[in-house]
Amino acid sequence: MIARPILFASAALATAAPAHADSLSAQVAAEMPGLMAIYRDLHEHPELSFQEVRSAKVMADAARAAGFEVTEGVGRTGVVAVMRNGKGPTVLIRADMDGLPVPEQTGLAYASKARGTSTAGVESGIMHACGHDTHMAGWIGAARVLAAHRDKWSGTLVMIGQPAEEINAGAAAMLADGLFARFPKPDYALAFHDTADLPSGVIGVKPGFALANVDSVDITVKGLGGHGAYPHTTKDPIVLASSIVMRLQTLVSREANPLEPSVVTVGSFHGGAKHNIIPDEVKMQLTVRSYSDASRKTLLDGIRRIVAGEAMTAGIPADRQPVVTMDPNFARATWNTPAFATRMADHFRSHFGAARVAEVPPSMAGEDFGEFARADANRIQSLIFWVGGRPQAVLDQAARDGTTLHGLHSPFWAPEADKVVAAGAEALASAAIELMPKSSARSN
Repeated sequence: MIARPILFASAALATAAPAHADSLSAQVAAEMPGLMAIYRDLHEHPELSFQEVRSAKVMADAARAAGFEVTEGVGRTGVVAVMRNGKGPTVLIRADMDGLPVPEQTGLAYASKARGTSTAGVESGIMHACGHDTHMAGWIGAARVLAAHRDKWSGTLVMIGQPAEEINAGAAAMLADGLFARFPKPDYALAFHDTADLPSGVIGVKPGFALANVDSVDITVKGLGGHGAYPHTTKDPIVLASSIVMRLQTLVSREANPLEPSVVTVGSFHGGAKHNIIPDEVKMQLTVRSYSDASRKTLLDGIRRIVAGEAMTAGIPADRQPVVTMDPNFARATWNTPAFATRMADHFRSHFGAARVAEVPPSMAGEDFGEFARADANRIQSLIFWVGGRPQAVLDQAARDGTTLHGLHSPFWAPEADKVVAAGAEALASAAIELMPKSSARSN
């Protein structure tokens, strides 16, 4: 998952936290040396999607030590930690665990030197280039703080370590493995994600659509190859594929509702091997982004129609028709329940001070966190929020001189991790207490 542009002007972060936040802040501060040791360890030892065995053990061990009932191996490598603390709502808190196939270039003393082979069969370096190490450390911090403050809340906590977010498969795998049948179904679902576009420790909230539908599409355009000097004896797949690329742009410019963001990007185009040979086929790879289910259908149906139509126009024989393949591991849009998101933003302002909370725009990046709420949209209210990881001074300098800064998924991404972990842990813990106060305990 990738970050988004910031929406608000730079704000001073010196606003004092409200008095009622002092005990949580003090507890998080006391935990920070241990949490940063865990963060550095996780950063140095990243694991690829569905290979998060070591990371899952770190999370499981920490949750057990805090007093949770822990189950491992849910959805292959996922972790579920449950703490029952009387009557009241059920709150799910999620952290994702997987790294990316990116060789690290941060120069950190604890930089990853790990290598591995992805589910796609590609061997490479591995890095926590998306900040999931901060998510895991913040999750552990929240678990410890909530366990230590059981006198402040009543209900059930379900804390999950999710695998394979980067390939949009982990949430579905946990649900298919009986997440909401084997463990308490939540009333509320919470998660945070670090971002390169907010000042360190600032919390960003977006009610409604927060992240996009993300589809990966492969197109194999077939032709009839031959000598480049005799094009009339061939059916040139490069010309056909080029026509498809240009026609695809009209899906956004002429078919999608201009009030509903849509993206169709051809990221890969491969065909041919020599100057004077017309090849038999061209392979293309697309990323397709949208928000609503209807917009997604418009784009995907349109891709199929355009590919078939251009092939017909080019006179491609019936046995050489293009093949369009949609990746089954797509991400559906993440929807933050509007009233719930607004309620949590108000809570964060009360807890941290208004200067540390911003409303941010939606992102065209993708996440699979939304799958948990989709499993029972009538019951589960859901929010993923953002925690800034860029020093304010760096953002200010970039704004003055126009410097392009490295962000998430970059081999150079190194967030101000202590600020992310502390803010993420405290925000999750304070939100859970807000949702499960002792004074309003109820039967679930």
